[in-house]
Amino acid sequence: MATVKAKASQPRKLSDQEVQATFSRYQSDLQTLAQKIGEIEGEADEHELVLSTLNEMLAKEPDRKCFRLIGGVLVERTVKDVVPALNTNRDGIRQLLSQLVNQYKSKETEFQTFTKDYKIKLGSAR
Repeated sequence: MATVKAKASQPRKLSDQEVQATFSRYQSDLQTLAQKIGEIEGEADEHELVLSTLNEMLAKEPDRKCFRLIGGVLVERTVKDVVPALNTNRDGIRQLLSQLVNQYKSKETEFQTFTKDYKIKLGSAR
């Protein structure tokens, strides 16, 4: 009876085609996450650049006009109105970036475990 439970707890071995499909899916998922992380990092950098400029203006001229694109519409605001909203957006972007990096690391660990379990050797990039 103990041998039946031991066999049931082991995952079934995949066929060669299933291994190849799973391997491709892991690679695709990792590439997609890496691209998304790159996009989000770019947005975070843009927010930092704009905030560094606006923080200087906030100290000198808080009532100065500035324009912000919201949902495809350019709206006129003052620097003191825009800076808090941009800070909130930047913080949200940082949080999202952190979550995506954690997802990537988790998926990468799964992928490494999968390649180890199925004795897959990755060719080195040239």
